[in-house]
Amino acid sequence: MDYFSKNIKYLRHLKNLSQETLAEELCVNRSRIAAHESNRTKPNVEMLLAISNFFKIPIDAILKTDLSKLNGNSFIELGNQRILFPITVDIDNEDLIEIVPIKASAGYLSGYDDPEYIEQLQKIKLPFLPTGKHRAFPIKGDSMLPMKDGAFVIGRFIEDRSQIKTGNTYVLLTKNDGMVYKRVFNNIAFNNSLLLMSDNKFYNDYSVPMDDILELWEFTCSINTQEYSKEELKISCIMNMMNELGIELKALEKLVS
Repeated sequence: MDYFSKNIKYLRHLKNLSQETLAEELCVNRSRIAAHESNRTKPNVEMLLAISNFFKIPIDAILKTDLSKLNGNSFIELGNQRILFPITVDIDNEDLIEIVPIKASAGYLSGYDDPEYIEQLQKIKLPFLPTGKHRAFPIKGDSMLPMKDGAFVIGRFIEDRSQIKTGNTYVLLTKNDGMVYKRVFNNIAFNNSLLLMSDNKFYNDYSVPMDDILELWEFTCSINTQEYSKEELKISCIMNMMNELGIELKALEKLVS
């Protein structure tokens, strides 16, 4: 809790609140706010929850991060909660792309909103990318052929869920399945979920409720770490045509029904 006392004072000043006003909002005595800000007392669970809900900032960020060193772009709005979203830049203030390595991908679910976890990831700069926050994710398995196992997908972070496009591919971080790369059918208007489809039809489609989706990254480009053979290239062309046809048919079925 090294940063708690500093952060509560900083957040109070950001909202132009006096100790007395903040105390009234949290239904506690002003002396308790003063004690926390001077680090004379440690907060209990109820106080942490109250502060987190009031400022709409995760408890973990309040305890572990010096919020005074962050800028406004370090947080994003997800529902009614502001999530810490570290953005790294080089000495020229240009955005860097964090690379989630294969060995670290299993820990991404627990570290995706932890600045210390993101900070230790390797970073690259790809100046040809469009505007937006990008991150590189490893591909495992063969569910999204012809994307090879070991390739990397670079995705653009999608904050506004209304931007999700049926037929496009996304890297999704979900509560139950962790990190997955799938083609998406947007069912938000129907039942507030996304239908995730594999390009390799050996794998079944499945739905994920929007409440279970922690992050969403739209495909921008891919980096293959292995060369394709002539046979693989021929197969990939055929599969791409079949996949595009399948997506169009699914969209047509939905309109007809």
